[in-house]
Amino acid sequence: MDIIESILDIPLQNPPGEEFSSADLNWTKFGSTDRHDEVALIPYARVDAFIIGECSNVECPTRFHIERGRKRSKGSLKEYKSDEYLEYRLYWCSFGPENYGEGGGILPSRRYRLNTRNRAARPQSMRGCTCHFVVKRLYARPSLALIIYNDKHHVNKSGFVCHGPLDRDAIGPGAKKIPYICNEIQQQTMSMIYLGIPEENVLEKHIEGIERYCGPNAKVNSLASQYVHKLGMIIKRSTHELDLDDKASVRMWVERNKKSIFFYQDASETDPFVLGIQTEWQLQQMIRFGHRSLIAADSTFGIKRLKYPLCTLLVFDSRHHALPIAWIITRSIAKPDVSKWMKALLGRVRSVDPGWKVNGFLIDDAVAEIDPIRETFSCPVLFSLWRVRRSWLKNIVKKCSNIEVQREIFKRLGELVYSIWGGVDYLVSLEKLTQDFVDQTAFMQYFAATWVPKIEMWLTTMKTLPLASQEASGAVEAYHVKLKVKLYDDSHLGALQRVDWLIHKLTTELHSSYWLDRYADESDSFQNVKEEYIASTSWHRAQQIPDSSLILDNKNHLFAKVSSQKDSNLTHLVWNPGSEFAFCDCEWSMQGNLCKHVIKVNMVCENHQDFQKSMSFQSFSKILTNLWKNPMDDSVGLDLSMAWTHQMLDQVRKLVELNGANDIGSVVNNLPLKWVAKKGRTSVGKPMSTLALPSNTNNVAARKKNRKRKRLSRIS
Repeated sequence: MDIIESILDIPLQNPPGEEFSSADLNWTKFGSTDRHDEVALIPYARVDAFIIGECSNVECPTRFHIERGRKRSKGSLKEYKSDEYLEYRLYWCSFGPENYGEGGGILPSRRYRLNTRNRAARPQSMRGCTCHFVVKRLYARPSLALIIYNDKHHVNKSGFVCHGPLDRDAIGPGAKKIPYICNEIQQQTMSMIYLGIPEENVLEKHIEGIERYCGPNAKVNSLASQYVHKLGMIIKRSTHELDLDDKASVRMWVERNKKSIFFYQDASETDPFVLGIQTEWQLQQMIRFGHRSLIAADSTFGIKRLKYPLCTLLVFDSRHHALPIAWIITRSIAKPDVSKWMKALLGRVRSVDPGWKVNGFLIDDAVAEIDPIRETFSCPVLFSLWRVRRSWLKNIVKKCSNIEVQREIFKRLGELVYSIWGGVDYLVSLEKLTQDFVDQTAFMQYFAATWVPKIEMWLTTMKTLPLASQEASGAVEAYHVKLKVKLYDDSHLGALQRVDWLIHKLTTELHSSYWLDRYADESDSFQNVKEEYIASTSWHRAQQIPDSSLILDNKNHLFAKVSSQKDSNLTHLVWNPGSEFAFCDCEWSMQGNLCKHVIKVNMVCENHQDFQKSMSFQSFSKILTNLWKNPMDDSVGLDLSMAWTHQMLDQVRKLVELNGANDIGSVVNNLPLKWVAKKGRTSVGKPMSTLALPSNTNNVAARKKNRKRKRLSRIS
């Protein structure tokens, strides 16, 4: 095969079909006689089709992950070669590059040593596979991608097949009789066992997964049954106590799970204890759902009951449910300590995707340090009301016995918060609240001791920062409730003061629960799990309530009635409709939660002019007004403020139109065209003109298929 030295001489290929692999391409040697690579040139729009085809290799089915990535902005290079990249990504087979099947005193099949003679191995996913390739989106021709295949063979450094049906030495005892079990099947099996699913159901799903690799086989089924049983026994016998001393136990866990830790600082005379946990799966979800999106913090869980409070960072997944992507165990909220673990977390994400960026960060505590967030993530900070609302509602219900009094106090507290935009002095509202409910001794003592000393700080934070929506607040609250159920089980109350127990619960049961939720939703399996996951937020449950089930008090706007969907004879009364501080008499709301009836009523009230606007809307309006405010008559500053305001309004309009549209095609057709490059030049060091491509029906189909993705990218 001749070696080609110019990228312009490499033919463009576009194989037919939705998916294709390396076997469908003709590979060209590109470079010099001393150093050259096997490359192929394809349309950039078909890179995903190539990756899917490579994952579907019959002999070595796998998945490819992004090991490294780099990105440049258009126009950043004044002079460049024809093969310079606009985007660079190194894809590696997920069975590599590390190899957990070699050496070590502890079996590579587990993260801890068992005190048992039975050393049945649990297979790990990374077996040292060397298969990897590079995708370069060309700087001179962004519509094309150059694929550089460094190693096409799924073998380890010794040259042996290391995964798939052809691998004869994949797992411990009986390895030559049973195929290697990939990480997805292994994680699925572990998650089901951790969640207490019966062993026969676990085995059924486990065998279904294995048969995708090797087909039905009685011997394989028998060995798989042994594997599931032994794995179940290992999990049941596993303990969080690696040492009787909690500090020593935590150090041992940290030493054995370095890939799941992004920051660790042991307690000393000068430094507080800080432990940042993020599994590889959580890192993938952070990159996938956090990029150009939001991150939220559930920041002070267990501040009274746990040895160290737990802070959880969350992203909003494809259904806008809160998904935990990092846990930070520490008592310190000091700026230097927060900056340390935030920079470490961002560094870990950027090491995989250098172009990763977050658009906003939601906090729920007025005491939280904002500067580290702005300095590290360089994004706006929003404030969520869910913690304040939940705390006030729970204590009102607990300390006041009369439901009418409960409604009125909660409404007056809402008016206190709303006063920050009405020009009313909050001290006047606070004094009137104290005088009117002086007979409610239990609640007023709690409020005076807990909230009055810091109410100014909280109200200032609400007024200064943009306020998050009810959907985001409800999603964070749903995670908080689930976390509380998982951790505050009666059988574990004696272990709350041990950090190793908290780590164990987070990385086993809670992690497995969210992994299985996402897997069930994306693979359309485990229908019961999927249905529970979809309905896990009040916002989604509210969308299932028809408008006909709701009756508004259009005269005085004091209440709304919502008919129950399960019992037609049952009606729930929502007091103070249209407000974040609406009060519902349903059981879920009486526990302090944001219920579906309140959300549904507020959804309907948004379309009525007679009801007050939500706090998040009023906060947003205030920000726009301040942005537009005239700095000086007829000044450049006025022009700049006007430009910023219209730019923000235009982006909001597009997002609202996109979220409210039933037909994505109507939105796409209304988008303006965007030219991606100027006319090319042919001189050395300047952009080359794009090659004229022959007309091809497959190209047309590929462009139509990816039109939605391209159009949507222009909005962001």
